[in-house]
Parts: sequence; structure tokens; C-alpha cells
Amino acid sequence: MVAGSEEHKNLFCQQFIDTHLTFEPEELPWPELTEVELQRLRAVPFWQEVYHTERRAGAIVHAFLPQIEDPIVREAARIQGIEEARHARLIRVLIDKYQLNATEQPIEDFPADLEKAFIDFGFGECLDAFLGFGAFKTARESEFLPEKMFEIFDVLMDEETRHIVFFINYMAWRERQRGLIAPLRALKSTIFYGRAVARLKGMVGRGQDMNDGKDFNVTQAGVFLDGFNFTKFVEDCYRENSRRMAIFDPDLMQPRLLPAMAGLALRGLRLWDLGARQLRRKPA
Repeated sequence: MVAGSEEHKNLFCQQFIDTHLTFEPEELPWPELTEVELQRLRAVPFWQEVYHTERRAGAIVHAFLPQIEDPIVREAARIQGIEEARHARLIRVLIDKYQLNATEQPIEDFPADLEKAFIDFGFGECLDAFLGFGAFKTARESEFLPEKMFEIFDVLMDEETRHIVFFINYMAWRERQRGLIAPLRALKSTIFYGRAVARLKGMVGRGQDMNDGKDFNVTQAGVFLDGFNFTKFVEDCYRENSRRMAIFDPDLMQPRLLPAMAGLALRGLRLWDLGARQLRRKPA
């Protein structure tokens, strides 16, 4: 199947539409938590950032919808907007039920170029999801919270995976419509990923105060996950990404840059660890 073709467009849009789940966040089986579990949940420093990000995501997709001319692409994007808004509602239910320290912040005005804002958001979501895969697996394995809570968030993670697959395929279709050749598409993706990393670094900068209860970065994971190890975290990101992507139709495109970078980083980290162990074994 040719990426960006009419057949490809119909495949990635229809699969996205067909796999949409219907549920209400308020009706999910939210577990009752012990006092210790509540303290753990409230100590996690990123709820405000997550809530704002999900609200902003839904608003961006909704604002961009009128500019999408193709009917099936517009319908798929409309469903994505519904799911993004539902994610925000889910986080709001979590905040209210467990009395978390997070307040609703105003959403900034979007630029006049809404398509660029949508693309920026899409690449940012690819980055956030890849890191989220590792954080979610680490937290689940540590039994940081009851399994019932992770089952709820697993639904959200599955939808985020669908979103990034839809976005990557949308971009392939979009760029082919504009006649962009593969090397230029790759360069453009790299530029947008760079912008996403810069925004993530900005969020990290805002969250330097470990007690502000507002923002989160990966280096703070040790605060709420015992035995946090960076190499294992990267491995978890890489493996969870592979596992979650394996369920999709092989004719659909998937994010490649971040897994490739993670694979390269893992090889470097393993060589570094091996060298360090050998140095420690040498007699003085």
C-alpha cells in the first residue's frame, strides 16, 4: 500500500473510527484508596500539567476541524477531539474524587495557523506518549497504586496510542497531497520533534521546584517510584512502544524516530554500564 494514497487514507481513518470506544469517565469503576495510596497519588507532581494538556488538546483539535476538507479525515479527527476532551474529563474526575492539588488554568490563544498548531500538538503527543509508556509500566510494576486504577489508565494509554498512529498516518497522507518527497518529510518531522522537545524542556523548567505540585519531568520519577533506574526507564519506553504498536494493521505507518533514538541510547547506556563494571573489577 502506498503511504498517502486514497487507499491508505481510507484505511487509517476507518480503523480509527471503528476502534472508538464509548464510555463516560464518571461511570468508570474508580477504586477506593487507602490513606497510604491517597498520599502516594497526591504526591505525584504532574496532575495540573496533565489536566491542562488534555484540555488544550481537545481545544486544538476542535478549532482545526473546520479546516479539514476531506470528509473521512474530518470525521476521524472529530472523534479524536471527542476522545481528547474525554481524557480531560477523566483527569478532572480523578482530581475531584481523590482531592488532588490541581486547578484549571486558562488555555492560551492559538496562533492564526491552526494547522501548524495541530501538527505541533501531534508531534508533542508522540513524544509524551512514548515517555508515558515507560512511566506507566514502571509505576504499574512497582504497584504504586491498586491494579484497578491502572486498568482505568490503560484505556487512556490505548487511546493515546491510537491518536499518535492516526497522526503519523495523517501526516504521511497530508505531505503526499502536497508533493513532499520522503527526505523532506523526514527533515520536517525532525524539526517538529525538536520543537516538541523544546516545549517539554520548558515544562521541566517550570517544574524545577520539587514541591510545587504542578509540573512533572522524568527525572522527578524517583520521588514517587522506588528504585527508579533511567536505563530501565528507556527500555520500558522502547518495549512498551513496540508492544502497543504491534496490534495495529501492518499497512499503517508508525512513529519511527523516537524508537530508533531510544534503541541507540540503550546501546550506548549498555556499553557505558559494561565499561563501568569492567573498570570497577580492575585491581588498584
